[in-house]
Amino acid sequence: MTIDLKGRIALVTGASRGIGYFTAIELAKAGAHVIACARTVGGLEELDDVIKAAGGSATLVPFDLSDMDAIDRLGASIYERWGKLDILVANAGILGVIAPVAHVEAKTFDRVMTTNVTSMWRLVRSLEPLLVKSDAGRAILLSSGVATNPRAFWGAYAMSKAAVETMGRIWAEEMAHTPLKINMVNPGATRTAMRAQAMPGEDPETLPHPSEVAAKILPLASPETIDSGRLFVVRENRFVDYRLPE
Repeated sequence: MTIDLKGRIALVTGASRGIGYFTAIELAKAGAHVIACARTVGGLEELDDVIKAAGGSATLVPFDLSDMDAIDRLGASIYERWGKLDILVANAGILGVIAPVAHVEAKTFDRVMTTNVTSMWRLVRSLEPLLVKSDAGRAILLSSGVATNPRAFWGAYAMSKAAVETMGRIWAEEMAHTPLKINMVNPGATRTAMRAQAMPGEDPETLPHPSEVAAKILPLASPETIDSGRLFVVRENRFVDYRLPE
């Protein structure tokens, strides 16, 4: 299926590497102008080169998601330049540490929650007014399998992603009367730096490349997407419906 995103504005967080990097490329190839956000300037510049070589366009916004004021300024800047936002891919996140819950240092726990949860809420708060100005706003929030299937020693990260999924479900309910569709994505085990940090002994060649995952995420950004408030499991290529039977 060909996805046409010409004339659409897409914002991707964590765009300097991994799933965010390749999702930004997929969006640009489909015709979207990509607002690429990340901490790493070099990674963003490399992304810009790839997007330009593919005939696309991007705006680079280097900043740390722990800077809440910067998130607010981002929304204001997008409004001043484009007046709307069509696509949000909230991909950025950190693992923290793999350790027993009681052994996680407070500063590490706080950093995980700030980056993975609080910044997500701040993005929603800053960007919702822009997304509802789109004729077909789409928000994609990256989650993890440990959000719904908790695993020992993954405490802070798993809790943060469970919060992200709950936030997305609530936001989708609140936006049910608008064209904005909001879905969560569990990418599954993927060949990324975060996965290598969590599983140092694992052979990365046994895992899907992030470009494969990005290609499956892309349709969720399409104006044709009708699902909302659901979890898309990339590896199984299916939606999980959170709603209980009436």
